[in-house]
Amino acid sequence: MNITRTKGDKVFDTIIIIIVSVILFLFPLLNVLASSFSSADAIVAGKVGIFPQQFTLNGYKQILQNQSIWKGFWNSIKYTFIGTIIQVTCQMLCAYPLSRKDFKGRKFLNLFLVLTMFISGGMIPTYLLITQLHLYNTMWAIILPGCISVFNIIVIRTYMESSIPKELQEAAMIDGCSIMQIYFKIVFPVIRPIIMTVAILNAMWIWNDYLLPYLVIGSEYKTISVAIQYLRGGYGSIDLGLMMSMLVLAIIPIVIFYMICQKWIIQGVIAGAVKG
Repeated sequence: MNITRTKGDKVFDTIIIIIVSVILFLFPLLNVLASSFSSADAIVAGKVGIFPQQFTLNGYKQILQNQSIWKGFWNSIKYTFIGTIIQVTCQMLCAYPLSRKDFKGRKFLNLFLVLTMFISGGMIPTYLLITQLHLYNTMWAIILPGCISVFNIIVIRTYMESSIPKELQEAAMIDGCSIMQIYFKIVFPVIRPIIMTVAILNAMWIWNDYLLPYLVIGSEYKTISVAIQYLRGGYGSIDLGLMMSMLVLAIIPIVIFYMICQKWIIQGVIAGAVKG
């Protein structure tokens, strides 16, 4: 059934989108940005809205002088870059056999993977597992747990199933191609859009993650998100100006990254929705 949208409907939708965007995204971002340029007293008094109060650059000056903060920032960049490559590679290799209907045990493995999305060990078993594997306080404690992201595997698998005809792979095998040749010469070029989308989502997840690095990484290898909670001038006291400046430092790179890669995310999500 075709539904004709009037001009009034479009105007109403636009207004709702603007209101929601301002409330959920724009105002909080502007508030954090304004707070980073405001004094701690103004922040505590609740005087800061979207404009700085008692303008100061003390927070950013402290960041420039604090090597520990820059080390956390560098750790986040390193974990995000290396982790994204390793995680996407593992997810691609896992999704390919699950997309082949001639793979024995395919249905069981698909069901097993889906069950793990609903039944998980939780925080304490994850910590114990990482500790017993001697991964505590290493980069791999952050990277390896995300290598088998069931959601990403299902997205890639579904895209492979709908984008690559079975007859094309059979023809390549008749011509003498091995499984690896089929994967790299036929499958990989076709699935580049969804690979880009999954890579972006993985990178954003690693950069923004707080709980896992907080549990399994010590202060020497902490990420920028964990470094924020170390900003305490004494027992029970927090330098709010410095904390807000740190939040800006943590937010701006991922916002810029998202804006640059937004078209890839939209293309991948639309393609997955249509093909799935």
